[in-house]
Amino acid sequence: MKKVHNFTAGPCILPQQAIDNAIEALKDFKGTGVPVISISHRTKEWESVMDECRTLWRELLNIPEDYEILFLGGGASMGFLYVAMNFLENKAAYLETGVWAKKALKEAKGLGSAYAVASSADTVFNYIPKDYEIPADVDYFHITTNNTIYGTEIHEDMDSPVPLIADMSSDIMSRPVDVSKYAMIYGGAQKNVGPAGVTFFIVKKDLLGKVSRYIPTMLDLRTHIDGASMFNTPPVFSIFVMNETLKWLKGIGGVEAIHKINREKAQLLYAEIDRNPLFKGTAAVEDRSIMNVCFVMAEGYESLQDEFMAFAKERGMTGIKGHRSVGGFRASIYNACPKESVEALVACMQEFEQLHK
Repeated sequence: MKKVHNFTAGPCILPQQAIDNAIEALKDFKGTGVPVISISHRTKEWESVMDECRTLWRELLNIPEDYEILFLGGGASMGFLYVAMNFLENKAAYLETGVWAKKALKEAKGLGSAYAVASSADTVFNYIPKDYEIPADVDYFHITTNNTIYGTEIHEDMDSPVPLIADMSSDIMSRPVDVSKYAMIYGGAQKNVGPAGVTFFIVKKDLLGKVSRYIPTMLDLRTHIDGASMFNTPPVFSIFVMNETLKWLKGIGGVEAIHKINREKAQLLYAEIDRNPLFKGTAAVEDRSIMNVCFVMAEGYESLQDEFMAFAKERGMTGIKGHRSVGGFRASIYNACPKESVEALVACMQEFEQLHK
């Protein structure tokens, strides 16, 4: 069987260690004789997984003690509603940097006054807006730190005069984060830290309970804090695999170590895109994502797109087709994507270049 290099945008590539341990747990979870997908979430064996997973999040991101860590269902799309339900009292400001940022803003508009302080829609979201001020009279400012469809990323933690909330679905754990600068960080695990089915929330507890509206029980983050993420049955298998993924990350040196590796992988691929006359990057250079590398055929070579796609597939590249809304190519090089795969894609691009000189 030929080697497959997985660049899919999500569900993400996972470390083999996490996959192997998940397979064993499907046979027998912690010596209970019961598979992990059938274990009661009220057993001490399962509660130990929840405790370990919370501890790993806290250690890997240096999360302060006054922040709670939650593992819920619904995905980041449900998270958009959690944000507005729990934080929007009068008005909120959003940075519009892509499709998911627009969707987050839409949910807030459904509950109150919310608007975009800046947008990069004018050039199909190929850059991160910079010439704007965060208004001081809003309940919170919301950002999407990495934009998977367009390949742009906010690389540093910004200072904000109001509570800062971030959807970090696709770059969480890829770089060090100063959690203390945020009121809440949330996202779907399936882009970088686990399989689909679980959503993480890192929230400063004392900022909750400030809105006057009634919050439905399941949409009130305090419900899930009080229930230790088990007010209802949690997505046990997804949490188990996330825990195994974080154990792998800690074992290789943690977030600082993976950030170095991620930058090396991204620099390698972007250097080839910039060098190779057949290809062209689509994101502004200063805002290029280290998680999702987006590119197209260069001017004059557009007719080669399908040929390159087939060429790359034959050489084991999978998941490099760009999002249906923008086309082109996208290589998602999340934490568990090995440098070997990036090198293989670069070699593939160079080989294709030689055929069309």
